[in-house]
Amino acid sequence: MPVWNIDSDHSVAAFIVKHMMITDVHGQFNSIKGTVRFDPSDITGTSIELEIDAAGIFTGIKKRDDHLKSREFFDVGKYPVITFRSAKCEITAFNGCKVTGDLTIHGITKPLTAEVEFLGPVKSPFAETSMGFAAKTVINNEDFGLIWNMPLENGGLMIGRDVHVFMDIEADLAE
Repeated sequence: MPVWNIDSDHSVAAFIVKHMMITDVHGQFNSIKGTVRFDPSDITGTSIELEIDAAGIFTGIKKRDDHLKSREFFDVGKYPVITFRSAKCEITAFNGCKVTGDLTIHGITKPLTAEVEFLGPVKSPFAETSMGFAAKTVINNEDFGLIWNMPLENGGLMIGRDVHVFMDIEADLAE
């Protein structure tokens, strides 16, 4: 099974969560590393291992980023990485699959299923062979112990429970 190393310079894990039930806040993690074992002729044999640097969270607002890094949220001093380890992969389309595995955030591991589109392989002008993987899923932040919140007078919450997660991964064929 070919091994593809995640290119941290061209990969991102992004998220969208509701703020005060009225607007979307966007953020991302820019430091992702890991490997994808992937063969387009044997999709079901795919496996993924990745690590995200939790301290690399970026929403564009330093005060919010610092709060998200604190013990009230990710507690990056105690839980510096977010990890995902796949367990199975099912074909869903010509260039799509459903990947199921274990996601660990804030020291809590839960099963996760994501829809994944794969693109490539392509040869770069620098002689590297690369694949693209685009994944999307929704998680509940409270499932991972991220429970800081404030009630609103309309019965809603300051921070929505559903977090929409999107990953764009570029990975280079290992030699």
